[in-house]
Amino acid sequence: MFRVMFYEPRIPPNTGNAIRMVAGTGCELHLVGPLGFDLSEPKLRRAGLDYHDLASVSVHEDLEAAWAALRPERVYAFTAHASVSYAALEYRPGDVFLFGPEPTGLPDEVLADPHVTTRVRIPMLPGRRSLNLSNAAAVVTYEAWRQHGFAGAV
Repeated sequence: MFRVMFYEPRIPPNTGNAIRMVAGTGCELHLVGPLGFDLSEPKLRRAGLDYHDLASVSVHEDLEAAWAALRPERVYAFTAHASVSYAALEYRPGDVFLFGPEPTGLPDEVLADPHVTTRVRIPMLPGRRSLNLSNAAAVVTYEAWRQHGFAGAV
């Protein structure tokens, strides 16, 4: 399935919401440290409700550790500063959807990482800075899953 990666996430409820989303889609969530919270944070647990045991969540010390563990073929880095729309891509199982921390997004050195194959954006109206992190991850994950006929869904 697809792999969602949050680079140095800061807001616990966003990660909790992403835990629910990956549990519901069968995707993996990869958190790249340092994290801005403890995984036992009450707000994270509340947002994730009872889905923690149903979700595939991995924590990596840093980006290099994540790359070593995942060995990805394709990494899509999401940024407001890209011209490629998420809807224009054909996704494959194993793809990594990389999102940056709130509120800054991915730093330039991560966007320039050789593992990143494509910089991607989610279209928005002019003058808007960004979507909520967990919402952005859900938009992309559901599009990728849709392209594969919602495999495994009932």
